[in-house]
Amino acid sequence: MALRFDDIGHRLRAFRLASGLSAEEIARRLGISRAALYRFEKGELAKIDTLEKLSDLLGVSVPTLLGVGVEYIGSAVAYFERMRQIEETAEHIVVLAGPISYLLASDAFDQTLADLLRENLPAAPSEKARAAKDIEDILNILRDRKATYRRRQPAVVNLISAAEIERFLRSGLIGRDDLPERVGRARRALAREELEHFLRVIEEQPMGVQIGIVPDTLPHASFQIFRQPDRQVLSLSPFRLGSQPNVRVGVAMITSAPEALALHQKAADEMWRRAWKGSAAAKFLRGLLQQP
Repeated sequence: MALRFDDIGHRLRAFRLASGLSAEEIARRLGISRAALYRFEKGELAKIDTLEKLSDLLGVSVPTLLGVGVEYIGSAVAYFERMRQIEETAEHIVVLAGPISYLLASDAFDQTLADLLRENLPAAPSEKARAAKDIEDILNILRDRKATYRRRQPAVVNLISAAEIERFLRSGLIGRDDLPERVGRARRALAREELEHFLRVIEEQPMGVQIGIVPDTLPHASFQIFRQPDRQVLSLSPFRLGSQPNVRVGVAMITSAPEALALHQKAADEMWRRAWKGSAAAKFLRGLLQQP
């Protein structure tokens, strides 16, 4: 598979954001100008010794930086930035996520998400400041992702687990379990509102959006398949943004390997075949929302 230098630049930017180092600091350590670093991020060819220094500095392998085989990503900041980059040219997206698919979520969910993520901050002061900075970076990236989706409106097939929807309605939009009951009640109300939003999406059937609610167990790790004009990309991620979000621990993977794509597309096709769609999906959600 031919190397794409624009993709190398995209990966470099994603890992730079995740490192917490400024562009000035990285350029200084490499002995290059900040302008040269930005040119690399825009796809200008870098010398192999510069790539090796960059990979050491950013804590990733040269093959991952080049996109040879599988990209392994241990940072939610880098992962969501890579999703933003890939979605800029995606024409069709298949999403298997938790009870909330971010691109289709309401604006009210965005307003609550910051609270959810901050409720998950580590207790140790030494880790708290860095985690808070990561959350701000993630929120900025997600806002850009949502804006890109609404501007471009690629086709989306969204698969959701019925069991996860039920758990989401019971627990609410929470970052952890030990919240005061007053907050818990408010967050359960927000979860209900979010499901009402998805119900409206299903009933209104906007152009290019298909939602399937799968009545049996789904994989815990989410995956997405992106179809771009010249290739397909698969991402697998432990990071999640719904109730009990995780943006701190895990390793995501991105690949264009044909076998991985074929197997995940087959799994998605099978789940879509079993899923409740249209009026059946709406009936399920309406039934849940009518429960006390």
